[in-house]
Amino acid sequence: MKNNKFFGILCREIVAFIEMIIITLFMMTMIFTYVLRVATVNGDSMKNTLISGDRLITTAFCNSPKQGDIVIIYAADAVTLNDDGSLDVRKGLRKTLVKRVIAVEGQTVGIDFERGAVYVDGKMLDESYITGLTHMDEGAFTGQYPVEVPEGYVFVMGDNRQVSKDSRSSELGFVAVENIIGKVLLRISPLETFGFIR
Repeated sequence: MKNNKFFGILCREIVAFIEMIIITLFMMTMIFTYVLRVATVNGDSMKNTLISGDRLITTAFCNSPKQGDIVIIYAADAVTLNDDGSLDVRKGLRKTLVKRVIAVEGQTVGIDFERGAVYVDGKMLDESYITGLTHMDEGAFTGQYPVEVPEGYVFVMGDNRQVSKDSRSSELGFVAVENIIGKVLLRISPLETFGFIR
């Protein structure tokens, strides 16, 4: 009789444990499908902030990017300006990239390529995160700086300005907010650099 009672309690505990595992797996699947994603850095454009091979946790969306956010983008289009100030939209790189938001819609971006300085709304940025100054003009807005970021777009750059293909490039230009896949939150690998990203 005692054995039957013990066996019944044991079965209930096992069933409860299995239910807990199933619910946990379901919740983790939902979180990593609709809320968070895992991404891997490929390339050196964000060095030294992010290194090729770093594994990141990102949001699954980013509808309201802010200046300074590190974001994952899909470079669907190359968006630059025509001489009359209208948008020139062409086929882009069609690649997924990780970049830092330098300016959001309505802000103006100026770059002094001789000094290597970047200005947003006339104020020089304190960019302690970059590996070198911004001396390279990649042709997106040559002769048009400062440029105002249009509604629904952001201006992005990599932290490693010497190798980064970013909004300075005629192959990328402005990035549509709808093409921001997510915001980088956390580095999970390698373990020695685990932590939040800024």
